Amino acid sequence: MSLVGLLALAANLGVAGLLYAYRNGDSNMRSVWLCTRNDALGNIAVIGAAIGVLGTGTAWPDLIVAIIMASLALTAARQVMTQARKELHSNRA
Repeated sequence: MSLVGLLALAANLGVAGLLYAYRNGDSNMRSVWLCTRNDALGNIAVIGAAIGVLGTGTAWPDLIVAIIMASLALTAARQVMTQARKELHSNRA
């Protein structure tokens, strides 16, 4: 799990580096940036959870990571929807 997490982290960090300049673009670019950023954070969290599960022998680290990832996804969705609404209203005017 940790090896796959490290490989995915490397890929996501590379893509995030390419997208960083566009993070404040329109709602589509913002969405791509946020998803890539969340994926990289998720990779770090998965590696941490794997270490936590190994160390504790419980599922709590996985559950905590799941809650954090769900919160990140919901926050990103709210940001993109808010920006998209503003863009939609400004295009109508």
